Amino acid sequence: MSKQELVVLGQDSTDECCPGLLAAPLDEDSATDLAKVFKALGDPVRLRLLSMIASRAGGEVCVCDLTPAFVLSQPTISHHLKLLKQAGLIDSERRGTWVYYRLLPQMTDRLAAILTRPAGQPPAATGAGTGPVTGAATGAGAGTGAVGATS
Repeated sequence: MSKQELVVLGQDSTDECCPGLLAAPLDEDSATDLAKVFKALGDPVRLRLLSMIASRAGGEVCVCDLTPAFVLSQPTISHHLKLLKQAGLIDSERRGTWVYYRLLPQMTDRLAAILTRPAGQPPAATGAGTGPVTGAATGAGAGTGAVGATS
């Protein structure tokens, strides 16, 4: 894991509207900022933490309720929560000994808007080679009958 500091996105203006990923190519700065958010979501533990926070009745959850759901130490959970917070996906508030986390819906709404197909645009055609890979051989030696050697 890199030690880079993540910049919290979406905090400067709530009125900004960005074109969806499927409507126009991203500029370099937008792609860099968006990649940081997707990197934060790219870890299964962080994705589960975000889901647990977002789905909690009342809109917030104590870290004391998150930690037991994982076979990880409390400092590791806190590290993952810090990365989600730096990405602008969650916010926190300390109350005495405990920290309470809540979803920042502005960022998830922004991600949804970026990934949503523009109204009126037909779905992409699903021809050969355009669908998800489902157990097909890929990479070096694919389709050549080559079998990977094991030691």
